[in-house]
Amino acid sequence: MTNTDIIYQDDSLLVINKPAGISVTKDRTGADDILKILKENFPENEFRLIHRLDKETSGIMILAKTPETQSLIAGMFAKRQVKKTYLALVTGAIMNKNGRINAPLAHDKKNPRLMRIDPRRGKPAVTEWRLLADFGPAALLAVNPVTGRTHQIRVHMASRSMPLVIDPLYGGTRPVLLSDFKTGYLQKKDRPEKPLIERLTLHAYQIQLNLQNQEKIFTAPLDRKFAATIKMLTKHNKNGKDAFINEQDYTNIIEATPI
Repeated sequence: MTNTDIIYQDDSLLVINKPAGISVTKDRTGADDILKILKENFPENEFRLIHRLDKETSGIMILAKTPETQSLIAGMFAKRQVKKTYLALVTGAIMNKNGRINAPLAHDKKNPRLMRIDPRRGKPAVTEWRLLADFGPAALLAVNPVTGRTHQIRVHMASRSMPLVIDPLYGGTRPVLLSDFKTGYLQKKDRPEKPLIERLTLHAYQIQLNLQNQEKIFTAPLDRKFAATIKMLTKHNKNGKDAFINEQDYTNIIEATPI
């Protein structure tokens, strides 16, 4: 983590843009988790988790610097007073411009690492989504998880035949290549094509909440590869920027402003 990953901070909280591949808590790999990395970079502070992101998901996280702030904002999450917006690059036929998925989730009995839809034993899980852009082979969605279950967006979107373009657990693993959709792409001799993106195509883009009677909206810029993928899909689809239902969404995402 660097200073460029810091979105906002004051005496009570820190808002960061977590890179993909960093775990929020300790995992089996033994690699440094987000709290350890932050402690090394900011030894004067004691950071406390309020919510979590999957290891391979990038994007916005709020951490508390005091027990009081942790309790306050955690309570807001529990009461669903925090609106989270993710950007999800998915594949499949998008039949509607928006939707709501209400499907309880539980751990898979055969593989505890996985989640599955379980109407009888699962915990309530609700996801709302809207189509931002239809590129043909892929689509960009703005996704709002009303609840915060493990892998919720990944499982819900896959259950509606709209899996993430890259998701090793619930979708495909093939990297996104420019040659997949650019007409007339010419492969350089003796050089393998470099993927545009090869990690989970999910990014926690925006958090909206009320702090001290003020509405706050924090946004986390896409990393270089994810942003480049969106730019190339926009440039080389048959409709260009008209692939976006609202062209302003494209500008906002590239400039990391609220959508």
